[in-house]
Amino acid sequence: MYVPVAKALIGHYRRHPFQVLLVWLGLTLGVALLVGVMSINQHAQTSYKKGANLFTNPFPYVLHHRERGKRIDEQLYISMRKEGFNQCVPVDLHRTSTEDDQDIQLMGVDTIAMFAFNAANPTSSLSTLPLTEGMGVQWVSRELANHFGWTEGQKLVLQDGKEIGPLKMMDGGQIGAGTRLLGDISVIRQLSDHSGFALIYCGEMDKAKRDELREFLPPTMTLSRTETAELGPLTRAFHLNLFAMGLLAFVVGLFIFYQAISLSMAQRQPLVGIMRQLGVGRKSLAWVVAGEMLVWLMLGLISGNIVGLFLAQKLIPTVATTLSDLYGANVDLTLNWQWEWGFYSFLLGVCGFILASGWPLYRLLTTPPARLSKRMSLVRFSNAEFRWQAIVAAIFIVVAIGVYSAPQSQAQGFTLIALILISGGLLLPFLMWKTFVLISEKIKIARLRWFLSDASASLTYRGIAAMAFMMAIATNIGMETMVGSFRSTTEGWLQQRLAADIYIRPDKVVAEQLSEWLEAQEDVDQSLVQWRHEIDTAQGVVEIYSIGTSKEEREALALKVAIPDYWAHLHQSKRILLSESLAMKFDVHPGDSINLPTPFGDGWKVAGIYFDYGNPYSQVMISNRSSLIPWMHEEGRVGVAALLKDGVDETQLVENMRNQFGLQETQVSNQREILARAMRIFDRTFLVTDTLCTLTLIIAICGLFFSTLATELSRQRQYSLLRYMGISGRELAFLGGGQLMLIGLFSALFALPLGLLIAEVLINIVLKYSFGWTMSVSYFPFSYMTTLGGALLTLLVAGGWPVWRLIKRSAILSFRDAQ
Repeated sequence: MYVPVAKALIGHYRRHPFQVLLVWLGLTLGVALLVGVMSINQHAQTSYKKGANLFTNPFPYVLHHRERGKRIDEQLYISMRKEGFNQCVPVDLHRTSTEDDQDIQLMGVDTIAMFAFNAANPTSSLSTLPLTEGMGVQWVSRELANHFGWTEGQKLVLQDGKEIGPLKMMDGGQIGAGTRLLGDISVIRQLSDHSGFALIYCGEMDKAKRDELREFLPPTMTLSRTETAELGPLTRAFHLNLFAMGLLAFVVGLFIFYQAISLSMAQRQPLVGIMRQLGVGRKSLAWVVAGEMLVWLMLGLISGNIVGLFLAQKLIPTVATTLSDLYGANVDLTLNWQWEWGFYSFLLGVCGFILASGWPLYRLLTTPPARLSKRMSLVRFSNAEFRWQAIVAAIFIVVAIGVYSAPQSQAQGFTLIALILISGGLLLPFLMWKTFVLISEKIKIARLRWFLSDASASLTYRGIAAMAFMMAIATNIGMETMVGSFRSTTEGWLQQRLAADIYIRPDKVVAEQLSEWLEAQEDVDQSLVQWRHEIDTAQGVVEIYSIGTSKEEREALALKVAIPDYWAHLHQSKRILLSESLAMKFDVHPGDSINLPTPFGDGWKVAGIYFDYGNPYSQVMISNRSSLIPWMHEEGRVGVAALLKDGVDETQLVENMRNQFGLQETQVSNQREILARAMRIFDRTFLVTDTLCTLTLIIAICGLFFSTLATELSRQRQYSLLRYMGISGRELAFLGGGQLMLIGLFSALFALPLGLLIAEVLINIVLKYSFGWTMSVSYFPFSYMTTLGGALLTLLVAGGWPVWRLIKRSAILSFRDAQ
């Protein structure tokens, strides 16, 4: 009995082949985006644990300076070699840009030391790397080369006109092939005049040897395992946002899958009604349809995992570059499929499959056979379904209000966004249906009345796809608003904070002399000195900065809130300023007391709180008249800033200063370079999120398009009768495209306030409790109109095209095929 029933039901797809594509597309693309994001997140986390900074296995230990940003003196390394620590190799890092503005990071190793290491470790993966090909050779992973479009043997031209290379490709298994180019350290020495090393990597050592090395090292140096790179806490919010976008894309894909299954069930209802009347039982039908759904599920999961892995391979270079720029993480670009991704996608796919196909199947099997034989039975039933959806939406709205009243957190923000999207999606078909029906009842023009009545009836087939389209539009608007607000706020904050023209990081012994020299120059209006250091607290690493009494330093401080006359209190009493993120961690406000570890102690008063965007570490600002300044002079680092007079070119001044004080290139920066690089990193940070938003919107548009295509092809009889009644083919095409345009416009206008509400939640809750930052919301009408206009234009074409295909055939042929 099962075989004939299965043949009869599956034969439906021979008449409607586009539904095969629609069902497959929804689940496949939803799973693909979810698997792609999961694989990127898990791969990055694995890279953190393995310490993919350079060589995971041959160099399990790394030696670095305790003070962030300071270098290791070459003399220390020479002394280590003399003491017998031959398993250590010095490494240098240098950031630069190519002539076409591609940011790259060079990693240089001491080739001679590498030969000695390979001789002592012949089984190392490094021993297969032909280091004798030339001192200028730069080794690059094939994945990174493909991402930037580089070829074997190519030389890279940098922005200053210098060349590096030639490039040699390597497989990811040879070394930790991340976002860095590997070569001899001499290349970096030619590009930059700084001395010393950024890191020293060491091979395997027993505990006695490690203890001996630690005793030999000065107090300013530390030895740790490369696997203990504590990048997870810093990058958690970044990965959580990616996962949320992937999950949203999966939900949109499920909506399309649900749309296709519902349409398939609705179109097969007359067949099921006849089979039921001929004696086929519900059990047989249920098993056959469940088997069909299981086949769709497996096909969607298999193809979704394949497409997801391909998508992850395309996105991983951008994600890795972003993480390298933000946190110094070197994420391996070689990504292989893991069974965990397939398992998680299977679990989510099964849950989504039950939600998507359970109700259409139940509705088909429980409807009386006599009603199933009528063409419009399930269309009438959908109106009641829309009412139930609206009731459930109202419940979710009440839940969202309760969640909003609870204590705020990052999880609360994402929960609110989910409730907003779900309640809005459930409410949309009911409001759209009611609006179309009410307007059609008041219009006297027959064609317009039919246009609106038919549009409301088509929501049976298009309602779910319209929900997915609305959710994708709302998410795009929310992300555009959040990213745009974040960018404008960050750029304004940087322009305020970067008030000086030149920033110098000299050695402490020459800082005072350098400041006096700058003050004596005719082109310099003022020089400022700032000390900085770090301390460990229960809330993590806290940076300590000093601030002077000048008007320029006060104006450069992006203050959020402060006590009255905070500036005088800061410089005359035991007061401090806190960054916004640290104030949130301690839950303090201006005027409150705060206790910090030694050398601060208890009883410090908070004079004010200032904005500090983009900094993964919290900050405390003290007066340069504070009792802690001697400690800062002894333990900390110093920075000098110079404010130039209007119209002065700093090139000659910088050259004279470097020659006078022996400053290296990396010790001097100008405001334009810092601002430009910061904004480049910012734009790259959200590139992946923008890509996922765009893909989600494309999936939603495809869902509406294919559902319309399948629906119009199933309504050949109706269009044939309309043509017999005198409506031209051009009018029918316009009406078909106009209906979809109307549904899209209603969905877009409904999505606009939801998107702005999502942006409010993202900025005021998610960002606030992810990074400790707050900012005002900015709106971008032109960007919204571009997004909405492009989507609606696509829908207009999508709605008219299938109807135009139908009317190209004669009315009698279409009427005959529809019987």
